[in-house]
Amino acid sequence: MKNNHNIFKNILMFYVNGFKRMTVGKTLWAIIIIKLFIIFAILKFFFFPDFLKTNFTNKEERQNHVIEQLTNPNK
Repeated sequence: MKNNHNIFKNILMFYVNGFKRMTVGKTLWAIIIIKLFIIFAILKFFFFPDFLKTNFTNKEERQNHVIEQLTNPNK
């Protein structure tokens, strides 16, 4: 059992040391994080409007619509 613990510790330390010694990689990770923020936070407002809030006035109508779509989607 101690041998398995040592393997996991070695794998963890491999990744920790790799991220600590990155130079160009840190910049690339920053670019990736910025792109993900733009995709999920900003573009969501422009391309994915809140369908239920715009088409139904109260919570019960929204619930009924979702239940109807889940149980009978072809109607």
